[in-house]
Amino acid sequence: MSGSNTAFPLLTATAALPALGAIATAAVPAARRVAAKWLALLVSLATLVLAAIVLVRFEPGGDRYQLTESHSWIADFGVRYELGVDGIGVALVALTALLIPFVILAGWHDADPQETGSSRWRPTQGFFALILAVEAMVILSFEATDVFLFYIFFEAMLIPMYFLIGGFGDRAHEHGDAAAATQRSYAAVKFLLYNLVGGLIMLAAVIGLYVVAGNFSLEAIAEARAAGTLDMATSTERWLFLGFFFAFAVKAPLWPLHTWLPNAMGEATAPVAVLITAVVDKVGTFAMLRFCLQLFPEASKWATPVILVLALISIIYGALLAVGQRDIKRLVAYASISHFGFIILGIFAMTSQGQSGATLYMVNHGISTAALMLVAGFLISRRGSRLIADYGGVQKVAPVLAGTFLIGGLATLSLPGLAPFVSEFLVLVGTFSRYPVIGIIATFGIVLAALYTLVLYQRTMTGPVKAEVAEMPDLRVRELLVVAPLIALLIFLGVYPKPLTDIVNPAVQQTMSDVHKKDPKPEVEAAK
Repeated sequence: MSGSNTAFPLLTATAALPALGAIATAAVPAARRVAAKWLALLVSLATLVLAAIVLVRFEPGGDRYQLTESHSWIADFGVRYELGVDGIGVALVALTALLIPFVILAGWHDADPQETGSSRWRPTQGFFALILAVEAMVILSFEATDVFLFYIFFEAMLIPMYFLIGGFGDRAHEHGDAAAATQRSYAAVKFLLYNLVGGLIMLAAVIGLYVVAGNFSLEAIAEARAAGTLDMATSTERWLFLGFFFAFAVKAPLWPLHTWLPNAMGEATAPVAVLITAVVDKVGTFAMLRFCLQLFPEASKWATPVILVLALISIIYGALLAVGQRDIKRLVAYASISHFGFIILGIFAMTSQGQSGATLYMVNHGISTAALMLVAGFLISRRGSRLIADYGGVQKVAPVLAGTFLIGGLATLSLPGLAPFVSEFLVLVGTFSRYPVIGIIATFGIVLAALYTLVLYQRTMTGPVKAEVAEMPDLRVRELLVVAPLIALLIFLGVYPKPLTDIVNPAVQQTMSDVHKKDPKPEVEAAK
């Protein structure tokens, strides 16, 4: 593998720490629930420190994959324990490690017995242990450079997510209604089945790739392709690409494979909803860049027209359905479907601006969605309802809550000066330079985003104060500790995105080289 092997297995440690923390948290005695919370928070902060060290040690102008680790694992089947991060992977590892402490703080009371109405299976310990388990699996997915190793954690993360949605779902609006528990179970099962089907199809493609290539090493296969020593028929490459892409499109989620997301986000607690869309779903779009384009460059170009149309449908469809939502959390879910459409559009526009924008969008969308959804969760927990119509005049009784909600919403609509604007602008510029019609149509997604965001704010925060919200408290210290850093990051990366672009741009150029694509030259009319 390229890049220098480190004496200390830093990448392994970054994933192993939350995995061991999950085991330790689950083992805390039932009477020490508060200790379990603090243990989970400390483990997540220690993981953030390790991720920061990874980020600092990564050299943007160095080898493609750095901090690499390579060990024999299942030798008879050519499976190795291989890890390495490029600029895209290291940015998403940092994003994951950054968001988990905020998820834990925001969900501090979400699994308390008085909140859940149940004392089965030590729910507090289980809740935080599952969050740490998801963190470990997602980080390993971003680090794995062995295709089979990636597949294992790509699928394994479904198990803790299933229990987080079905076992620890949103109870703020239930009032003891048994039908709500049924809805949670339905959402969890739908999430699991959709992703399992995608994973099983991918498994068939992984096996097919091994039959053709004789190993699972991402770099070895890519090097063999570049050297012309890998004998892969065009039809075989296309079928294998479709197997991989289908699984990633389900996870992403891309229309029409998106229908599990509104159910899952609607029935999950707000922190778990952030975990779904800001962390777990990023594995799908990341894998499109790392595996689809690098392993199957010709098939990626062959499928590009159809994928661009699906991404465009996702942008407009998700935004239109967000406009018509009456449920706050489902509105954010459909908005995320629209945003993922922009990310996939940028990836398959096959331009450096588009792919840089898509990578930045993964990071910035994670931060902006976390800010908006977590503030929405604080709002919902106070009122006990997800319905937009049950609110009104909140800004008069809780101005800080309303202000942070507004900033999160403005970031969602990609207001200039906030981080998502840079991402969306690059995606649209990159798309327009190669596919002008698609770029123009995609721009309408921005208009619709402004509509659903501002209407949501108007209906919940402005107008006469409803009696049910008249005594609503403003954000508490713990909640401010969750929201304030996210808002600060949105502003900082919106004004000065250079630290992030410096990291991801070299990796994007290497991906462009993989698919043998160059940016189209601007057409300049000759001077008369």
